[in-house]
Amino acid sequence: MTTNGEATTSGEADAGDAAARQRTAAWEPTVARERTLAREQTVARERTAGPAPGVQPYYARSAEALAERYESLRFETVHEHFLPLLPAAPARVADIGAGTGRDAAALAALGHEVTAVEPVPELRRVARRLHPSPAIRWLADSLPALPRLDGAAGAFDAILLSAVWMHLDEPDRPAAMRRLHTLLAPGGRLLISLRHGPPPEDRRMYDIPAPETVTLATHHGLRPLQETTGTDHLGRDTVHWSSLAFEKERA
Repeated sequence: MTTNGEATTSGEADAGDAAARQRTAAWEPTVARERTLAREQTVARERTAGPAPGVQPYYARSAEALAERYESLRFETVHEHFLPLLPAAPARVADIGAGTGRDAAALAALGHEVTAVEPVPELRRVARRLHPSPAIRWLADSLPALPRLDGAAGAFDAILLSAVWMHLDEPDRPAAMRRLHTLLAPGGRLLISLRHGPPPEDRRMYDIPAPETVTLATHHGLRPLQETTGTDHLGRDTVHWSSLAFEKERA
């Protein structure tokens, strides 16, 4: 062969290839070690940083039991009313309060780029184990401020809050709605499921009327698209749900 106009024997070429392979072999373990170290550092930070503001101990200690309960239901069953309102794939979708990752994984399987926001480290660890999808980016953050969800990669085409809004105190709801509006792209859709019924005693939860949420969203520039009601898929007679969909005005 020739290189830069000079003849090179096959032996010299083989020697060069062997040297290149040796350099690659030496480099690959280093990269692998760096990636492993980065993962270990992320887990260590999550374990030592403590819970995010507003995180309730119930969800930390019940992560495994909640995973069994949540994962027993299909995304298409729980969110059947939202399915026609999802943007065409691929789109940027945020799952706020993603829990054990069932919905985030379903959205990723539909072809979306998903940011799964969950403040409870125990739930994030379960979710990563159950749904190790490269299309899901996990983030430790929480409403109302969502300070880490900075939208650096662009605004979201859809935001899902499944059984999340009910945890917000009344004074926090306007700021949370304003933040969600900011995170949406023009024409982006906000999908909220609201739990109705007696709040459980072991966690902070509110029975927020659907009309209150619709009024708040409208005030913050989100146009109501849909409001439906349904029974509880876990079979609780005292619980029912509202599914609310909104759209951000287009520029």
